[in-house]
Amino acid sequence: MLAWAKTMTWKGLRPIVNFSEKVYEKGISLTKKEMKNIEMHLERNPDLPKWDILIRSS
Repeated sequence: MLAWAKTMTWKGLRPIVNFSEKVYEKGISLTKKEMKNIEMHLERNPDLPKWDILIRSS
């Protein structure tokens, strides 16, 4: 899957693809304040807001 993702292109650009081995705890949720901070960096497509998200760096 990673090799395939690395071959994708969009407007002539390839994504930066890394595998994370970090184990995340289940049941952890962000507070509304924490999520608001993250949402500032997300640009959602109005037609597919859950699936088409552009992440801007800080």
